[in-house]
Amino acid sequence: MLTLAALALIVTIGTGGVLLTLRIQRAEQRAAPAPAPAPVVAATAGVRTPENVVERVVLVLKRRKAARAVLSLLSVGLLLGAAGMMGYPFYTNVYQDRLQSQLDRQLASPDLRDAYVNRSVGEGDSLTQIIIPRIDVDTIVVEGTTASALRAGAGHYPSTPLPCEVGNVAIAGHRTTYGKPFHALDVLEPGDRITLKTPIGQCTYEVERSWITVPTDVAVVDNTPGEARLTLTTCHPKGSARQRLIVTATMVSAEAFDA
Repeated sequence: MLTLAALALIVTIGTGGVLLTLRIQRAEQRAAPAPAPAPVVAATAGVRTPENVVERVVLVLKRRKAARAVLSLLSVGLLLGAAGMMGYPFYTNVYQDRLQSQLDRQLASPDLRDAYVNRSVGEGDSLTQIIIPRIDVDTIVVEGTTASALRAGAGHYPSTPLPCEVGNVAIAGHRTTYGKPFHALDVLEPGDRITLKTPIGQCTYEVERSWITVPTDVAVVDNTPGEARLTLTTCHPKGSARQRLIVTATMVSAEAFDA
């Protein structure tokens, strides 16, 4: 995703191109009709030579309508592209909100409970509800971390234990799109609580620490036999996939729901 600075530059260039071509066209419309062609004179006295690149570009645009047409098309294209990129996060948030309503109903269904017990929850289906009071997170986590699954906002790494089981339960979440559930993950501090609610029970984890690493550091989701832990991952910095923000927590309580 482009940064705000890059988007601002695109908008500036696109707007400048449109305004420049419009200004030249209006100047031509206001100009008086050209006089009849005069005899060619070899002398060029009084004609000022363009002194810089900008003046040369303006001169070319004045003389060639085709060049102005190309610049106009490119400028409009840049503006439309920028508008699309700025509107994309809004679209994904609306999409995720609607999807969450469906997932919430699915999580409470008997069929999902049976699939959970049999460890056969399909990719993209509801798996658990994650609640982080400190950063006002309350969202349904689906099974899987593919691009399609993560349209729900957050997804469970299939290679890790199910929520509330012993081992390293790992969940990835978006930070700037699709509801951005992990937008403020960097605000969490040691001692903050994270609760996972599943079809068969719930558990609470206590944050230990957070750090930044590279996307290729897959060891952060390695299993921890004998230890009930939770690892949350998201992109860093916001709007970039250059690094990963990692938050780890340890289970402090758990309870099973009545069958």
